[in-house]
Amino acid sequence: MSIGLLDLNDSNLQLWHRDALVQSTGYALLQGGEYLFGAPARAAARLQPRDINTRFWWQLSTETLQPALGPARHTGDLVHAHLMELHAQANGPDELLLAVPGSMAHEQLALLLGIVQQCPFDAVGLVNRSVALGSLYSRGERLFHLEIQLHQAVISELADRGGQIELQRTIPLPGCGLLQLQERLVELISAEFVRQTRFDPRRKAATEQQLYDELPAALRALHTSAETNLDINGYQARVSRDQLQAAGKRLFDSAKETIGVLHPGDRVIADPLTALLPGLTTAFGQLDILQADDMHRALQLHESRLVQREQALSFITALPSSSSPRKHSGASAGTFADTPDKPAPPPAPKPVCRATHLLTHHVAQPLIASGTALAQGCELYRSDEGWLLRGATAGTTVNRCPYQSGQTLDTGDIIDTGAGTTATLIEVRV
Repeated sequence: MSIGLLDLNDSNLQLWHRDALVQSTGYALLQGGEYLFGAPARAAARLQPRDINTRFWWQLSTETLQPALGPARHTGDLVHAHLMELHAQANGPDELLLAVPGSMAHEQLALLLGIVQQCPFDAVGLVNRSVALGSLYSRGERLFHLEIQLHQAVISELADRGGQIELQRTIPLPGCGLLQLQERLVELISAEFVRQTRFDPRRKAATEQQLYDELPAALRALHTSAETNLDINGYQARVSRDQLQAAGKRLFDSAKETIGVLHPGDRVIADPLTALLPGLTTAFGQLDILQADDMHRALQLHESRLVQREQALSFITALPSSSSPRKHSGASAGTFADTPDKPAPPPAPKPVCRATHLLTHHVAQPLIASGTALAQGCELYRSDEGWLLRGATAGTTVNRCPYQSGQTLDTGDIIDTGAGTTATLIEVRV
């Protein structure tokens, strides 16, 4: 029996199975009577807003879906379809170990397990995701986990009781989710476009979608530099890290009010996604950003304790603290540091590569592993890591961002060689 490890945070669902890692956001798009989830749905959120649902994980229930979205009767149907897609993309694990947020109500957990019973896999473990992550952390005073979901943020307070990391309380922060944060960031950036160029990217759906697509790259650039340029439809505006800090004010204020005064031994840990939010490390002086593979490590570490095959599943809210805890990195570093005597973690699982065809001028051609030509001297080829470009010029972009050597590509990526050739990687299912 093969077991998959599923992290259910709708801002970035992750499923590990053997050497595969599947990631998908909680977006559902109705297209041609079928549903698309994750990145393809998110890329159409501003273009087809009436065909998008982002609430199905947050509002998991059997109440009639309002507004209707295709054949789904309720959000439970969308969750079922999303789980089935994740399962297929991860090469069909027989069993799943689930890490769920503490904000999920008992009724929702029961419904989730009922949905899994209708799937071709079994749920064999259920754990609070904040407890799993906190178990990797060094022992100390109070520990707070800041989690950002699509429609809300969540603060989970953890405590060390005799070597056990235990959940104390879970407090949702309404209006502080990823979608609200993105909206505020886009408002601030749009205002700079209007001020600097008199062009408002939000006036048309196509340019508004382009701005949302450019936002992650802009935040990554601001993570390492004070300013960055954005190019939308030929218009350029320069924005600074300081200008965007106001976008997180509601989150920062709500989180600090919930946590209260931090004692010297207290720490706040946050999912990697939060690291890109300008002003986060300034707002929290005792903050550490979790590493991208920490959930995978935590579930693997406690797998024998969490798997419950011969009994009814219980929701685990306490776990032993790791025998090789991470050291505090310090607020300025914003990251964990491994202890020197700790063995190196296993290599990160290879992502699933689903692209099968290249769509150019409305014509799909099969991808050839040894090389598929894009433009003169530039071609797409398959490596052990995934699809890569070789012979790319300085003007080649992927999703409107400069292509980085070694960057792997997959379904939904848009390649522009700078020579008048634009192509999209797609998956054709037979």
